Amino acid sequence: MKCPFCGHLGDKVVDSRESKEGEVIRRRRECLDCGRRFTSYERIDEIPYMVIKKDGTRERFERQKLIAGLLKACEKRPVSVAALEGVADRVEATLQERPEKEMSTEEVGGLVMDELKRLDKVAYVRFASVYRHFRDIGEFMTELKDLLNAKD
Repeated sequence: MKCPFCGHLGDKVVDSRESKEGEVIRRRRECLDCGRRFTSYERIDEIPYMVIKKDGTRERFERQKLIAGLLKACEKRPVSVAALEGVADRVEATLQERPEKEMSTEEVGGLVMDELKRLDKVAYVRFASVYRHFRDIGEFMTELKDLLNAKD
């Protein structure tokens, strides 16, 4: 850290404190050359994760949109909000673990459907019917048959 008074690059940390929210660390420093004290602040830079939509446009990944879709799929189903938060956590963690900071909506939807298939079959079918845009009842029935056969 460069001293704002003399420009020297050596300093020692005298005191460190985390903000109440835990988002910022305040460090009190003392220059090893001139002895004057100054304060620095550290904060984590959030890199936005992007979702590539079907039309090719990109938008920021929004956890709330994901949870809203999960809530709609699980409406009137015995699925706790905590379970949905867990699904959102796992999808978000998958996105964050990737070296690329982008993921297609197809990939996000696939992850969500895998999670819902394990969590609640009815919610899975609801989500899949909207997400996959079934063109006719035959496609929908094929999906249901696959789901039933996987259960056996």
